[in-house]
Amino acid sequence: MKKKKNKKKKVNLLQDYIKTVKKMNREAELASGAKRIERVVKSKKTYTRKKKHRSGEEG
Repeated sequence: MKKKKNKKKKVNLLQDYIKTVKKMNREAELASGAKRIERVVKSKKTYTRKKKHRSGEEG
């Protein structure tokens, strides 16, 4: 029987470093109780039934 060669994974140190730094920052923020200032922008295509959000209708 033939032996299978082990494929070596390419090491991407920069992406791993960035990933770990982001994870540590999130954990530090949660530990200190601080909240992020950045908020997700609401999509313009999101459907809502509320009258104040309806465009073109009065009332």
